[in-house]
This record gives sequence, structure tokens and C-alpha cells, in this order.
Amino acid sequence: MARNAPREDFDDDSENSLRIGEPKQWAAGIPGVTVSLRRSWEQMGAGRTVRTLRLLNQRSGFDCPGCAWPEPREADGEHRKLAEFCENGAKAVAEEATKRKAGADFFAAHSVEELAGKSDYWLGQQGRLTEPMVLREGATHYTPIAWDEAFSLVAGELRSLAHPGEAIFYTSGRTSNEAAFVYQLLARGFGTNNLPDCSNMCHESSGAALTESTGIGKGTVSLADVHEADLIVVIGQNPGTNHPRMLSALSKAKDNGAKVVAINPLPEAGLLRFKDPQTVRGVLGKGSPLADEFCQVRLGGDLALLQAVGNLLVSWEDSAPGTVLDRDFVEGSTDGYADYAKQVRALDWAEVDKATGLAREQIARVAGMIARSRRTVYCWAMGLTQHKHAVPTIREVANLALMRGMIGKPGAGLCPVRGHSNVQGDRTMGIWERMPESFLAALDAEFGITVPREHGWDVVEAIRAMRDGKGKVFFAVGGNFASATPDTEHTEKALRNCSLTVHVSTKLNRSHVVTGTRALILPTLGRTERDVWQGTERFVTVEDSMSAVHASHGALAPASEQLLSEVAILSRLGTALFGEDHPVPWARFEGDYDAIRDHIAAVVPGCEDYNARVREPDGFVLPNPPRDSREFTGTLTGKARFAASELEYPAVPEGRLLLQTMRSHDQYNTTIYGLSDRYRGIEGGRRVVLVHPADIAELGFADGDLVDLVSEWGEGVRRAPRFRLVSYPTARGCAAAYFPEANALVPLDAVADTSNTPASKAIVIRLEAASAGSGSAG
Repeated sequence: MARNAPREDFDDDSENSLRIGEPKQWAAGIPGVTVSLRRSWEQMGAGRTVRTLRLLNQRSGFDCPGCAWPEPREADGEHRKLAEFCENGAKAVAEEATKRKAGADFFAAHSVEELAGKSDYWLGQQGRLTEPMVLREGATHYTPIAWDEAFSLVAGELRSLAHPGEAIFYTSGRTSNEAAFVYQLLARGFGTNNLPDCSNMCHESSGAALTESTGIGKGTVSLADVHEADLIVVIGQNPGTNHPRMLSALSKAKDNGAKVVAINPLPEAGLLRFKDPQTVRGVLGKGSPLADEFCQVRLGGDLALLQAVGNLLVSWEDSAPGTVLDRDFVEGSTDGYADYAKQVRALDWAEVDKATGLAREQIARVAGMIARSRRTVYCWAMGLTQHKHAVPTIREVANLALMRGMIGKPGAGLCPVRGHSNVQGDRTMGIWERMPESFLAALDAEFGITVPREHGWDVVEAIRAMRDGKGKVFFAVGGNFASATPDTEHTEKALRNCSLTVHVSTKLNRSHVVTGTRALILPTLGRTERDVWQGTERFVTVEDSMSAVHASHGALAPASEQLLSEVAILSRLGTALFGEDHPVPWARFEGDYDAIRDHIAAVVPGCEDYNARVREPDGFVLPNPPRDSREFTGTLTGKARFAASELEYPAVPEGRLLLQTMRSHDQYNTTIYGLSDRYRGIEGGRRVVLVHPADIAELGFADGDLVDLVSEWGEGVRRAPRFRLVSYPTARGCAAAYFPEANALVPLDAVADTSNTPASKAIVIRLEAASAGSGSAG
């Protein structure tokens, strides 16, 4: 499509446009380059494309607004490439730096009701938001509003609440550290810890499990460790689509002699073979084979698989003491091994067979690889974290690492791969509904205020609160809450139950058309844009998936003169809400990011001398006791802890399938870049459900049939209409569909134990033939 094509011409995912081909057996290569350049040219033009991409993930440039995969660090002997980005990173930049704009004339031409009928893809393609907009009570259209009036409206609505706990302050991972720190200070200064964020829906399970096992809710590896590993176990993750730069790290590790084990219900091209477009082998040759062992586990069977591996390792150690277990580490630095070993010795292998669908011989091969490895890295993502038993599953990953002493040594450790740029930094800066007392006390001491101690609401609890009339003002910095959350109809009703919904955003999305009685859209600068104050350009900071904190410098002129930075928006709201005499210097924050960073240094552990350290070329790495010194002071016992967990996996009734939600290769989180999932051979549409051909036949359907997906939960059902059945080599009994289209099937109350993360990877569904009146495919 031409760069200046009429907006109305964007194809809204239709049944007739779908084209199904064969899944690819490799990822990236020249097609990755050509797609990156074509999408960038369409959105930005040639000159803007060159200017932005050459600065993406470079020391003097800006951090990718996509995933949180780290950049190489000079201190680790690593060097950045000239093109330190991937295809989806280029798409993310093109989306943000687009020349398309959606201003007052756009909103005058389209009612909220009309916009609510458009697809997520269509909404995202309308361009950058350029001025503050308000939907007044009873109005049909958004209209312009001055910034000062917008802040007064929000402040007045907040002050009118019966108590601060009726306000909800949500954020996605796109915020900078500076904005996140100011945001949590705003919410807590107002009197609430209602700070749900996107972590609640992704790696909350990792944080809960790792805090119990190692004392810190983060991973324990660096990028150099991944390169130096001799075994990398990738579980429940599709790096080819979700973290494509990880493929380069896996390829480098393979060149250094590493083996890779991939554990996933779907065969993903990025774990089969990688053609690095920056190497001759990737351009002219066959590329690098990645997975030495592919375990096509059934959905939810990872816990059983990990316990089976543990059973074999323990039995081999019992037979030949000292040959498997790192006894010095286990006896000196851990506790709970005896209970764990007793639990896995009693494992029922018939249940393992049923849960995993894997041959015992393959499980034994994987266990042997782990037993022989001297440096093992375990990587995982949403495929583990979004199950009812997610937290016990991740504890089992930690158990295997602890048995072999694979924490706190080069080339080894735990690597939860965060899915969104700076989602980890948000948490470090205090975006969490349950921050520890030490953090809250530091805020009190630093600012001379008293912040609340009562725990706030996470995402699922916030939806329930809005549903029940307890949450009345919803304020979001970034993200697309309506499309990111489970139980779509339920969530949208909850948002519409609010008196005011506010979104700080760069682009139009579905959350802007699912509104409270009144609604505001507050447009903000993107990561790619210059942030100038009184003639001086400022920078912000972010934290990557491996705890490295570094600067990000925008390079482009803002899309509109009316845009404000996130920090400016929050600072001005703080002044409007609290007044100029408040102990927190809100007005100063807007103009002086160094002042914010000085406060971060005083409050956030590990951020001492923050201003100086982030100005180093690679920034700095936050302390991580398990990684740095094999200390586990954050656990209940001061040692790393083995966990003995009961075997659990989803029960699927006869005639039903277990569905997982997933991303297309042409999307990032809820942002739809296009309608091409080329690695899976799906073009021109998104309402597809991937099912094994034998299951399709057994259920009485045929490849290409149109079906309704019906999820079963308790006494009720949820329906997503008119999906095309696609015969696909997924694990038997399993199915897969894209989110946000399939989010409607995820019950609000279907959550992970302990973490309360929506169980979006284990939805029991039945297929019904689509009826003519069951809805459109768009």
C-alpha cells in the first residue's frame, strides 16, 4: 500500500482475504530486511527511515519501543552491530515515527460509535495523535481540549472521589524510568497503591516464583552468559516473533558450541533455523540450525516435563552420588532439596505421558543434556507464565538450575525474557500494587509525605473493581487496556462503568473508544522523538530484560507542537491535583529530569549516583545478589530454595481442545502492524485457529471450515465467532489463535495461583460450525 493511501482503504481482516500457505522452516534472512524497509518506507519515507533506524538501540540513539532484549555491553567484551535491531523493532519504530496523523479533523469525521466498530489494525493505522481530545458526557465525538482544562478535569474528578482507592493508575512497559517514578509518586501521593501494570498479565508468575526460589524476581544472566552457555533451554517462548534479536544470541552461542533445547506446543520457524541477514551465511547460505532437540509438549504439560527431568537427575544422582548434583552448592547455598527429591522420586510417569504427550526416550535425552552441561541457561516467556499452575512450573525451572549449581556462574542462570521495553524498569521504579515497606518508607523520608501501605489492585482486581462500581476513575499511561486484558466483553463493560477514563498515548487504539461517562486522550512524545525544554534536549532511561539501565535519546521532531512528554503530563497533573505548595516538586520535575534521577538515587536500591552512572556509554547494571555473589538474602531462609510441587496439568473433557492465545509475526503485544504471519504461512487475516489435522477430522470438521470458538468456564460460556480452521502441526489436543481476538474467550476468574495472571495459555474450548448470524470476521 502506498504511504499516502486513504485511511479508509486499510483492509479490515476479512474471510475473503485470508490465504493459507505452508509454515516456514527458518526465520529472518533477506525477507526480514525487505519487510523492515518496506514497512518503514510506507510509514516514514526514505529519509526518515535511514535517520531513525541507524540510531535504533545505539548508545547515542534511542531504545527500541518494542521488546526488552538487551544490547551488547563493552564491559562484557561485546560490540554492537551497525544494525542493532530486528524486523519487529523496525516495525515498532515505523508505527511510532509514522507521518500519518489523527487530529481534530479525524475525530470530527468519526464518531466514537463508528470507531468502536473498527478493527485494532485499522485504528492503529490512522497515525499519531496530535492534540488533547475530550469526550464529554453524552457526546458522540471527541473534541479538542486545552491542556490546562484537561488537567483541571482530571484533578477535579479525582478530588471528587469518596476516597483515593476509587482511582486506578495503569501503565504499560513503554514508560521511561523517570515517568514511571513520577507516576507511582503521583498515585501514592494521592493516596492509593492501585498501580496495575502489564507485568500482571505476563511475567508476574516469574516474579512470584523466583522471589521464593532465589530471592529476586528477576533473571540472573547477562547477554554474555547466553553467548557462553553450552546448553540453552528455551521453554514456552517464540523468539523469532516476540524477541527476534534473541536469535542472533542463540546463533552466536551455537557457533561457540552450545546445544539448544526448544520446548513448545507449536514448531516455530525461529527455533528451527536462523538466517542472520548481517552475515554471508544468512544471506547466501542455509543459515544456522538452532534447536538440537524440539520437545513438542502439550499445552500445560511443562510442569510434568520438568518434574520428569528432575526425577531422572535425582535417580542418576542416587545411583552415582556426586555425578549429577552440585553438592557443594546444594548443601552450602540451598535448602529444601530433600523434600524436592522425595517429591520427584514418587513421580507417576503415566501422568507424565498424559500431560506432555512426549516419548520417554526424548525426555531422557533432554535430561542427559542437562546432566552433562557445565553452563546451562534457562529461558522462558508467556508459554510458562500464563497457566493456572504457572508459579509451580517456574519453580521447577529454578529447581533444575539449583540442582546443577547453574546460578551465579558464567554462562549459566535463569532468563525470564520480558516482552516489553522497560516493563522491568517500571517495576524497579515502583510500579507495583504491592511494593515492599522499605521502598514506601524511603518515599516518605525523601519527600516528607506519608504514602499508603494497603496493597492496591492488580489488573484482574481492577477490572472486578470497575465492574462492581468500586473503581471509578481509570488513568492509563501507555498500553491498550481494553485489548490487552482477558474476558473482553466483561472488561469493556467495566471500563464503561467508570465516570472518567484517561489515556496517555501516541496512537489510537481500542481503549480510546471503550470509554467511561467522560474520556480524555492525552497525546505524548514517542521514544523516537526529541524531548526539548527551553532549548535543551533531554534524555530518559530504561532497564532491559537483564537489569542493565541506560539512556535513550529521541532524535526526531515531535509529530505535533502540542505533544508533551509523559513526565510533563504527569508533573502538570501533579501540580493541578496537589497545588504548588505540595512537598513533591512537581513543577521542577517537568523541566529537570536530573532532579527526578536524584530522587531515584535516594529511593531505589541499586540506583545510587544514578545521574552519573546512566551517562556512561553503556549505563550500569543493577545489583543482583544471586548472579553477582551467589547470595540469596531475599528468600525466607537466606538460601536458595527448592520447591516441592504437586503434579498439575489441565483437564480437557472429551471433544474439547486446549487453546492458547499468541501473537502473529505482524504484531507486537496489542499493536497490529499488518496481516502477514509469514512464518506460519497465514496472510491477509487474523481470525484463524490452528488445530492438528487429526483433531480437526476427529471433531468432524475439515480444514478451512468456519467455526465459532466457545470457551467453557463454570456454568457460563464465552464465544468468539467465525474463525477459519487451519490445519497445523501443533501438539495433539491443542489449538492456537491470535490475541486480542481470542481474549474474549479467557474468563476473568481463570488465573494463575499466587500471581493472579490471566491463564491465557490454557482455555478449554469447543468448536461449533459458524452460523450465518454469529458475527463478522472483521
